[in-house]
Amino acid sequence: MTESLLLNGVPLQTVDPALLRATSYGHFSSMQVRAGAVDGLDLHFERLDRSTREVFGEPLPADRVRTDLRAALDHAGTGDLSLRVNVFGPADLLIRVSPPIDPGTTPQRLLAFPHERAVPHLKHTGTFDLVYYGHQAERAGYDDAVFHTTAGEISEASIWNICFARGTTIVFPSAPVLPGIRQQLLQRGLTTFDTIPVPLADLPTYDAAYLTNSIDPALPIASITTANETTTYEPHPESVGVIATAYASQPAQAI
Repeated sequence: MTESLLLNGVPLQTVDPALLRATSYGHFSSMQVRAGAVDGLDLHFERLDRSTREVFGEPLPADRVRTDLRAALDHAGTGDLSLRVNVFGPADLLIRVSPPIDPGTTPQRLLAFPHERAVPHLKHTGTFDLVYYGHQAERAGYDDAVFHTTAGEISEASIWNICFARGTTIVFPSAPVLPGIRQQLLQRGLTTFDTIPVPLADLPTYDAAYLTNSIDPALPIASITTANETTTYEPHPESVGVIATAYASQPAQAI
């Protein structure tokens, strides 16, 4: 007999079972495309190559990725869209094309969980824990989850990096995290920044906090709730200006 798939009892005719199996082991990079250009495109290429070398033992040339990205734009017929490059082997790229997503505007209320991702420096396909804790936070009445280590240091949020502001100085947690493309782009544009431990007890000492990912360059955090207390943050124009200036110095790169 041949291998097959059924969804709710109905056979699926267009999904390759081998492709479905492949999605359980691999890595990816997501990007927002505007007018055919991507913020930090060179950083995406570097991440995909570095991760492919580590996960599969072979390089992934930037030209190969660029060719597939251009094919995705041609297929979509627009230069404004969301792309996710999934790598399931050194020569196996699956690109998901979807509508563009606008950045959020609502300051986020985060619930802290003690959690450390496996192999955190890789943007790998093992995202169950991220979704799980995000849902747990939502069920508890919050917008999303933020993680801290067993030593009590803030690391990252469910699908974001996190940074803090003390005056005009931007601070990034030194706990192990995925070095997101937006975080790298922000750091590239900042004149100076600190990467230091951010203990839970120090949260009230910061003036502001922000989430960053491919969709949200700097989504303000309204509050972080831990087992002991809730820290709230008010709008902070000084750090908003510093972050905006840093991003403005890093123009998008054409695919």
